Amino acid sequence: MTTPGYRVEHDSLGPLEVPEAALWGAQTQRAVQNFPPSGLRMPRAFIRALGLIKHAAAGANAELHDLAPQLAAAIQAAADEVADGRHDEQFPVDVFQTGSGTSSNMNANEVIATLASRALSAPVHPNDHVNMSQSSNDVIPSAIHVAAALLLEEQLLPSLARLSEVLAQRIPALAGVVKTGRTHLMDAMPLTLAQELGGWKAQIDSGRERLRGVQPRLHALAQGGTAVGTGINARPQFGAAFARHLAAHTGVAFVPSGNYFEALSSQDTAVELSGQLKVVGVSLMKIANDLRWMNSGPLAGLGEIALPALQPGSSIMPGKVNPVVPESVAMIAAQVIGNDAAITIAGQAGNFQLNVMLPVIAHNLLQSIELLAIGARNLAEHALAGFSVNTERLGAALARNPILVTALNPVIGYEKGAAIAKRAYAEGRPVLEVAAQMTDLDVAELRRLLDPLGLTQGGIKDSGS
Repeated sequence: MTTPGYRVEHDSLGPLEVPEAALWGAQTQRAVQNFPPSGLRMPRAFIRALGLIKHAAAGANAELHDLAPQLAAAIQAAADEVADGRHDEQFPVDVFQTGSGTSSNMNANEVIATLASRALSAPVHPNDHVNMSQSSNDVIPSAIHVAAALLLEEQLLPSLARLSEVLAQRIPALAGVVKTGRTHLMDAMPLTLAQELGGWKAQIDSGRERLRGVQPRLHALAQGGTAVGTGINARPQFGAAFARHLAAHTGVAFVPSGNYFEALSSQDTAVELSGQLKVVGVSLMKIANDLRWMNSGPLAGLGEIALPALQPGSSIMPGKVNPVVPESVAMIAAQVIGNDAAITIAGQAGNFQLNVMLPVIAHNLLQSIELLAIGARNLAEHALAGFSVNTERLGAALARNPILVTALNPVIGYEKGAAIAKRAYAEGRPVLEVAAQMTDLDVAELRRLLDPLGLTQGGIKDSGS
């Protein structure tokens, strides 16, 4: 007797009860029963990629006359519904499943087969039709590449471009704002706030270049290698035809991998991409922490800038406002760095012809891309675009900075400069005033040599220049 609310489905292991409302079949149901839920399902971007892959595969199989046009069209329509997110609740398989991701591939095959069968009023088989010319062993590596490539193009690279743009917009107005530089968190020679932001912008732009550098390898797909890389049960032309259909459908220049054995057995490109994502995360954390230090105070800290006040900062201390966005971005960076460690370990699990930690690679890699996209845009719009500068505080700190005496080294020597700096610090006096007493340089010359804005340009100031 069938349990009420269930129906009976069959696979190669025999009959199995499946919830009546489920679009999936027996193999997905076995995965649900075998892998207790961690609360982590495969990411939306990954499910989208599976739908796109099934669409392109059906198109390639029809082009090669292995799938009837009407059947291919029904599979493509159903696959598009999956790609568009209309059936995400029908993908219950946990991230921590079989290492090949076979359960997720069959989940997609079964859901698409059910939808296509209903549309045609005729049976569509999840293996024979939806999975034609494919194996989980090339579908899942391809899905990782496709999902990551699309998230890069649609989310992360635009967010980083926006962050760079906001920095570029702030820099011109800050070109004349001089502040105390810091090395080892200690007072150092001055620089302009524009130069400081320019350093941040260069970090972000370098990160964008690094990500662009991975794209040619990310766009190369395992699809066509099938089970072990030999392409068994797929026509030799399938991989190229598949890539053409997918590229036409997505607008991304996907191509077949140059070596299917590498594409199935390793996840080196995912590890490479994760490493570059980690670099971007490190850059964002550096910028976020600089902002937190510069915003610290407002009275007992540096107080150089004031970040936008976005929310009350304390449940007990009235009037307290915290740098919530930089803190959020720093936590995102920490998560991305941790994800990279997981991906690195998983990347080593290429046992002979197949990596067997594909789902966890997919989860962590796609999460990292999405988190960085969120963090970069939030940092741009809600911290960098709106902070104000406390020029009075900057000027006061700069006037008391004894390290300015460094500019006198070529004229008076290091030892004399050190004596001036120590006395200026001990007596709390401006270095110019102390230098006027301890050297034979006149005040006008000292003003020229110690001009903070002039010092931000570097180089030795020639006498009388």
